[in-house]
Amino acid sequence: MRFQFVAAASLAASLAAGTGAARAVEMSPQISQLYTSVEILPPNASRMTICYGFVCRLRYIFDFTPGDRRALTDILNKGKASPEAERKAVQLAVQWLDRRLGPVLNTTKRLARADFRHRDDDRNYDCYDTTRNAVSLLLVLREWGLLRHHTIADPEYRGRFLLGQTPHNTAVLKDSKSGTEWVVDLWTKAYGEPPDVMTVEKWLKED
Repeated sequence: MRFQFVAAASLAASLAAGTGAARAVEMSPQISQLYTSVEILPPNASRMTICYGFVCRLRYIFDFTPGDRRALTDILNKGKASPEAERKAVQLAVQWLDRRLGPVLNTTKRLARADFRHRDDDRNYDCYDTTRNAVSLLLVLREWGLLRHHTIADPEYRGRFLLGQTPHNTAVLKDSKSGTEWVVDLWTKAYGEPPDVMTVEKWLKED
């Protein structure tokens, strides 16, 4: 079962019309819904909207500086040798973004698996936020030509209550050669920690 939202028609129309000089990135309908459902623009090669505060209630427009691009390029270039190395590099890139934004968003004390019960949503991400942010970063990295061994698959969902699972979503990478899908899941980690990277098959069985 894939990540599903009801698209916002007004934003979908504006996306179809384009966003000025910025070239629209290619997205599947499922990925496009990540943005239309909360009425934000998808990323382009120079900026992305950061979602936080639970289901993107709070937003921050992050413009990548030349230094940011160099840092991420250096990280991803270390993954050129193989799909395994690239997944490690993506893991480090998502960790880099979390640390880069922490002081800006006041999320340096955010919790792993945060939800409404923690009553501190302004300084935390839920899994909908981390899914959107990770997918956005992956789209930016792809625009920069830095994903060599993977494509960006549609986000994955789990939530089998009989197995004790709560509803949860995550970003997904697909190995271009083997076809194996891998999650990139930051929600299960606290601030500054690397996201979980594992096969979708394994992730679907996690708590």
